[in-house]
Amino acid sequence: MRLKIFSLVNKGQITKPRFFFLEKKKQKIHITHVSKHMMTMMVSTKPQLTPSLLPLTIQQLQHHPHSTLKFNPTPLQTPPTSPSQHDLSTLEQTKQIHAHIIKTHFHHALQIPLNDFPSGLSPSAQWNFVITSYTKRNQPRNALNVYAQLRKMDFEVDNFMAPSVLKACGQVSWTQLGKEIHGFVLKKGLDRDVFVGNALMLMYGECACVEYARLVFDKMMERDVVSWSTMIRSLSRNKEFDMALELIREMNFMQVRPSEVAMVSMVNLFADTANMRMGKAMHAYVIRNSNNEHMGVPTTTALLDMYAKCGHLGLARQLFNGLTQKTVVSWTAMIAGCIRSNRLEEGTKLFIRMQEENIFPNEITMLSLIVECGFTGALQLGKQLHAYILRNGFSVSLALATALVDMYGKCSDIRNARALFDSTQNRDVMIWTAMLSAYAQANCIDQAFNLFDQMRTSGVRPTKVTIVSLLSLCAVAGALDLGKWVHSYIDKERVEVDCILNTALVDMYAKCGDINAAGRLFIEAISRDICMWNAIITGFAMHGYGEEALDIFAEMERQGVKPNDITFIGLLHACSHAGLVTEGKKLFEKMVHTFGLVPQIEHYGCMVDLLGRAGLLDEAHEMIKSMPIKPNTIVWGALVAACRLHKNPQLGELAATQLLEIEPENCGYNVLMSNIYAAANRWSDAAGVRKTMKTVGMKKEPGHSVIEVNGTVHEFLMGDQSHPQIRRINEMLAEMRRKLNEAGYVPDTSTVLLNIDEEEKETALTYHSEKLAMAFGLISTAPSTPIRIVKNLRVCNDCHAATKLLSKIYGRVIIVRDRNRFHHFREGYCSCGDYCSITRNGMSLWLWLQRDTP
Repeated sequence: MRLKIFSLVNKGQITKPRFFFLEKKKQKIHITHVSKHMMTMMVSTKPQLTPSLLPLTIQQLQHHPHSTLKFNPTPLQTPPTSPSQHDLSTLEQTKQIHAHIIKTHFHHALQIPLNDFPSGLSPSAQWNFVITSYTKRNQPRNALNVYAQLRKMDFEVDNFMAPSVLKACGQVSWTQLGKEIHGFVLKKGLDRDVFVGNALMLMYGECACVEYARLVFDKMMERDVVSWSTMIRSLSRNKEFDMALELIREMNFMQVRPSEVAMVSMVNLFADTANMRMGKAMHAYVIRNSNNEHMGVPTTTALLDMYAKCGHLGLARQLFNGLTQKTVVSWTAMIAGCIRSNRLEEGTKLFIRMQEENIFPNEITMLSLIVECGFTGALQLGKQLHAYILRNGFSVSLALATALVDMYGKCSDIRNARALFDSTQNRDVMIWTAMLSAYAQANCIDQAFNLFDQMRTSGVRPTKVTIVSLLSLCAVAGALDLGKWVHSYIDKERVEVDCILNTALVDMYAKCGDINAAGRLFIEAISRDICMWNAIITGFAMHGYGEEALDIFAEMERQGVKPNDITFIGLLHACSHAGLVTEGKKLFEKMVHTFGLVPQIEHYGCMVDLLGRAGLLDEAHEMIKSMPIKPNTIVWGALVAACRLHKNPQLGELAATQLLEIEPENCGYNVLMSNIYAAANRWSDAAGVRKTMKTVGMKKEPGHSVIEVNGTVHEFLMGDQSHPQIRRINEMLAEMRRKLNEAGYVPDTSTVLLNIDEEEKETALTYHSEKLAMAFGLISTAPSTPIRIVKNLRVCNDCHAATKLLSKIYGRVIIVRDRNRFHHFREGYCSCGDYCSITRNGMSLWLWLQRDTP
């Protein structure tokens, strides 16, 4: 075979070949671009190459008449003795060496005299050198391209190369390739090497496959301190905080002395979980085991960050002031702690002081502070930091632009988020996801899905985080058709459905009214974490299936899954919506005495709501008075709602007064107070509250309802006449009113808490937002099609009674999600049983769901 290649080489980099001529056509040539500057060529049949068959060497190219090569390698002062000790000065030299190894095909007689490249290395060591160098320089795709070429040549991968390739897989989250390498490692028996085992754990942790990482850890025959710290870090990064804490206890029991890196990882875990008790214990351990009287700067910085995140800014400040050497990381942690604690002025002063002491913020500093601004909703400070970046000549990297877009999105500043997004060049999947999340935060469902279409058109493949954001948006908006489309996209594109994505699907279907689909996905799930159990329990609670939620909890206990705070919030809600008072009381006791969980304010709010809905108002009030923590608006609001339901104006007035003392500017509580007075016919008092609201400029949140038809979400306000099809909607409203009257329906005007005559009250009831949405659904969908409506306020008694009759009159299933729960209307009945306990007559869960959901 004769192969002639003419190429131009510039500065030692092989550029794209100008001409290829191959006389022997049967020989296959594979050409792959490792970068835009380099061509690599592999001969698939691996012939015994001789110098005459090789491309021109770099030395020959220097003297070639067509070459303009000028190559002057910069030698290192102390050449390393092994690849692991070697560190190239530039990425370009790595590319040069890579190109030369390919060109010479390990022919050492033609090796170039690179002083910074170890001579006399075996082919395996040379390739390992290149892979490691690419990985260190954040070029994982190049490293994996090299590995792929080696596998095509049946090259032997040893225990030195495997960790580098696994690290590259983790950097780009290529789980499938990582699993293939894992299989190769097992086949060759390399899993006995502790370094390979650590690399496998790290790769699986970076790819969010924490269950596989734990499996590797559990099966390791030998573990070092890096093994423990890697596993703890992987668990904490994937939000498996309970498992990480349990592993720390096991590590302590096994008397494994943590390194400083491990201690920093542990402290970061305690910060993420706000576990002050464990954090203080670690602080004491660090002090006892310090080699000198001063702790290391990284450990101290981690501790002050932990104290700041746990709300103990004073302790963080003490550690910061005690530092003899303050690095930019220490300053960043302290300033970020101030922002997180809403001490914005103090944080700003520290930011100025840092620069006065000649320590200037870097990109990591700005990233950290912008993230904290998004976390606390500090929009003005975020804008100031953005202005500082522009004024001081920072290069707005993709990571920085993504953080800014995310910050603006979390602060509900969609305009600035989109402007920054549009001005960013070479957008990656992270910034697309940040912009999608911003639209999801603002409930802009149309804009979010339009952006998702643009993302796919531009060739950017969405990640699981992107898809979870879309599913969450569908869940909030109740857009079932769009949610189903996302689910079909997952199946079509063969997106790997892990526990997080499955949980998002269960949550979406439950919140969009299709509890049957949610239950099916839950049953079919191979692995379930506590989040998925909580999602299905909360879903059943929202739909009023209290007994079924308790059944799922019993199964959860049988499988040994430990419940958390959120589990019991869902269970108590389920009992409240189904009227299961005795069961709710038992669960509250079980949470404290069996599982050792301390009741939070949300649990007390659920208990007050449970007792109040059942009419046990005095008992609910006594629970509030006996609470070990100060009741907040959640607790008093639950009592006010119960007093309004059971018409107890005296206790309701007391509770509403407490609400107004806590948040006097909250419009909702003033409206509640006015409604309580109106329900008791105390019109002058109600008018006084309304007048006060008008004087101070408070406005009541208008009731609105949304309905999805053919993938488009339509919104209606009370009395809305702006819809393009309003004429047909009004005609349907008139027909609905006529048929209701024929069925014997009498409007419940007691829900109109205004001092107007009866006829005006009946007219006001007709134009409630859910009735407008229902009329539009009846004219826009085929007969027998379910109608799904999402409302921002509670369904009033009149709309509830009217919808029951309309479901029978029109033969439709009407599913309404209000602020608290779902109501499934069918054949004149509602699944909530008019706030009473639902009796299933022994009907099984799935039969009931099949009956309830088409």
